[in-house]
Amino acid sequence: MTTHPCTVLLIEDNPADAQLIMDILRKEHENAMELLHVDNLGRGLEALERGGIDVVLLDLNMPDSSGHNTFAMLAKHVPTMPVIVLTGMDDKEMAIRIVQEGAQDYLIKSMVDYTILARSIRYSIERKQALIEKDRLIVQLREALAAVKTLSGFLPICASCKKIRDAKGAWHQVEAYIQQHS
Repeated sequence: MTTHPCTVLLIEDNPADAQLIMDILRKEHENAMELLHVDNLGRGLEALERGGIDVVLLDLNMPDSSGHNTFAMLAKHVPTMPVIVLTGMDDKEMAIRIVQEGAQDYLIKSMVDYTILARSIRYSIERKQALIEKDRLIVQLREALAAVKTLSGFLPICASCKKIRDAKGAWHQVEAYIQQHS
């Protein structure tokens, strides 16, 4: 986990729910958390553009967006940001769909306590960082593989005798090697 305090952006339009979540997070003593609260998706996207956010807690029903569209818009703008959907909608199909599309967790407000929420935040940040690192390594591996494929097209030829060395290290006349491998 990061050494600086975790900065959580809460995108929640209901003041009572926002207060409850803030109270829940204040009980988290194991890891310091700073909480920023906005009451609609547009303001949330503005806060994310400014940077410094580690994880987003997102309610799906906002004044400027609702349901799956809320998550989709957020994920489109900040695909590398870990997002935990925290909603009152107990919809298993939507939960699965949203997690498949990149949300780190889908929590029902009425079932959340401070232990569950704090763990979800910590695990979500770590999981997202691991996914980003995995994607970075896959890109590096593809680049290395492309370089190897380029190099595999070269034939080792002796500058003095003009013989070609095969994969086993044996030297062959150019004509014999080409005849054998064409």
